[in-house]
Amino acid sequence: MALNNSSLVWFRKGLRIHDNPALEHARKDSKHLYPVFVLDPHYLQPDPIAFSPGSSRAGLNRIKFFLESLVDLDSNLQKLGSKLLVFKGEPVQVLIRLLKQWDVKKLCFEFDTEPYYQSLDKIIKDYASSAGIEVFSPVSHTLFNPADIIQKNAGRPPLTYQSFLKLAGTPSPPLTSTSSFLPPVGVTGDYEILNVPTIEELGYGDISQEEFTPFKGGESEALKRLRESLNDKEWVASFEKPKGDPSAFLKPATTVLSPYLKFGCLSSRYFYQCVQDVYKNVKKHTSPPVSLNGQLLWRDFYYTVSYGTPNFDQMKDNKICKQIPWDDNDELLIAWREARTGYPWIDAIMVQLRQWGWMHHLARHSVACFLTRGDLVYSLDSQHSFSVNSFLASFYRFSYSLLLYIFLLIVCSLGKRA
Repeated sequence: MALNNSSLVWFRKGLRIHDNPALEHARKDSKHLYPVFVLDPHYLQPDPIAFSPGSSRAGLNRIKFFLESLVDLDSNLQKLGSKLLVFKGEPVQVLIRLLKQWDVKKLCFEFDTEPYYQSLDKIIKDYASSAGIEVFSPVSHTLFNPADIIQKNAGRPPLTYQSFLKLAGTPSPPLTSTSSFLPPVGVTGDYEILNVPTIEELGYGDISQEEFTPFKGGESEALKRLRESLNDKEWVASFEKPKGDPSAFLKPATTVLSPYLKFGCLSSRYFYQCVQDVYKNVKKHTSPPVSLNGQLLWRDFYYTVSYGTPNFDQMKDNKICKQIPWDDNDELLIAWREARTGYPWIDAIMVQLRQWGWMHHLARHSVACFLTRGDLVYSLDSQHSFSVNSFLASFYRFSYSLLLYIFLLIVCSLGKRA
């Protein structure tokens, strides 16, 4: 390709430089490269009637972590001679306008399994095809391509971890090299390009929160946390779920890398390879499903099931869910959500979730079981399911596929196995 062409890389997740195939492809043979992020009101519009500070889909902890990740991405791009171009609006409208204005010939973005982005991507791909724009959308948020796994299983997602492992095989390695420079940004015209906004600039200035999460967002922090975790080779080799101390407070008993994986600040393929490198240099280590790499494989399993299951995020019209006659009591739901159940362990976990946006996986199991098959017997999929699921997602920084699969599994709604 001639060097007089311009490329655009559209960041959504994948907020990193390392092991980023979309960025690497956009860089090649391009005279100019436009790194773009679109602030989407769908996720970020302040909601004054939301049950927790933030938008209807994200709490302040999650938004703060996300903004820190964007700041770090911009900083890392600048080190390579580029910068992050931030816009605000409906993503499809913004992207099509930029593609036209900048005469882009190559559009690159990471493949996303979530239904919302699947619908956006179809519109963008259709436009690009009609305009003669090359589109490159690689799978790099997960270890495997969920579509490939489903195809190997006769068009159905595998519904057990072991069947998934048999189909998946060995993950592809991460990219072996990282660019030392990027093509410069071309002429941007008269469009308003924003700096990464603060929480206040997004419209959350009048919202108060007692305490924010101690976990800072961004690729730099993700790689630092990864190095620190891997330095203790004995801990990595002996890591075993569900063992671990859910009450560990100042120093959690896990890596706390899940939010970095969720936003793509850390490549799951790079994480997997780093753990494999530790395994090669120890006498013995744990194995999936309980090992550290086993957790990354669980993550891919969840993504695959969610991608191949219509209405995955609900019980109704979900063919792999049991239909359970749930209780319906607003007072009990609110008490659980606001840490007023009277059970100290449950309430302490819910306070931590509200203030930090994070809780240990055993704590997550505890509050989910308490809600759905303990003292409350409350539905995650009743007329108030949006309230429950959105409450958890607004703080917790797992992707929707992981969070909902875990909760559906815990409450025994996932009744069929294949």
